[in-house]
Amino acid sequence: MRPHGHHGHEHFGPGHRGRGDFEGRRAAFGPFGPPFGGPPFGGRGRGGPRGRARRGDVRASILALLRERPMHGYEMIQEIAERSAGAWRPSPGSVYPTLQLLEDEGLISSESEGGKKLFALTDEGRGEAEAGSRAPWEEVGRGIDWESMQEIRQAGFGLMEAFAQVWKTGTAEQRQKAVAVINDSRKRLYLILAEQDEKRDEKGEQDEPGEKGGEG
Repeated sequence: MRPHGHHGHEHFGPGHRGRGDFEGRRAAFGPFGPPFGGPPFGGRGRGGPRGRARRGDVRASILALLRERPMHGYEMIQEIAERSAGAWRPSPGSVYPTLQLLEDEGLISSESEGGKKLFALTDEGRGEAEAGSRAPWEEVGRGIDWESMQEIRQAGFGLMEAFAQVWKTGTAEQRQKAVAVINDSRKRLYLILAEQDEKRDEKGEQDEPGEKGGEG
């Protein structure tokens, strides 16, 4: 049991499905695998939806976690991902060098436990941790509309579940029609952005005469 009581599945609200359910849906896609590897549908992002966390965030987060109890490096990565509600999952390439740096500075110590390194704060490190933020990972996920993200996620999975069903049970002709629908949907999504750019350009052209007149 983890004493802090944080669990990754709690952050997403009632619409979130567990990992077991996700793996079941992943299997349904056959050779394709699940869709939309990047945010907001999943993937291994280092920042939220997304962006990249600052190097200082990794350092501060490690110190904040070790205030609670000793941890392994991979456990810290999982904890940050869970506590940021999936907005930030630091890579081993950013966590382990930071752990080594903190150990070199005398802020943490390590001991071997079951073939893994268990890290803990030193007295000096505890002082620095006490002076820092208690939850640096919250800064990464701040400002994210989680409700909208969940709606997008569900819509994307719903579309691909339907596609997978057609691919598994449909005829060759039905499969081709399904592929055409997916391709058409992708084009329509890009057109939404194109229309937005056109409106922005039109607005800019309308503003130009007034700006030039003001100069005269």
